[in-house]
Amino acid sequence: MKSITISLQMAQRVKDFVAITQNCEYEILLKSGKYVVDAKSILGIFSLDLSKPLTVEIFSDDCADLLKELKKFAV
Repeated sequence: MKSITISLQMAQRVKDFVAITQNCEYEILLKSGKYVVDAKSILGIFSLDLSKPLTVEIFSDDCADLLKELKKFAV
């Protein structure tokens, strides 16, 4: 499992993030405090407090390309 801390404070960033994660075959979760949602679910993401940093948990060891794409959201 790999993890990265990101920020998604604007709706366009959420849309861009979901567009990237939807193409992945492995499980990706997004955490905010005690809340956890599927990182491929735009509605799930909007249910989180987007004013705070979020943690992305990627359940794959072969995710270097994804981590590279997510760098633009990193805190």
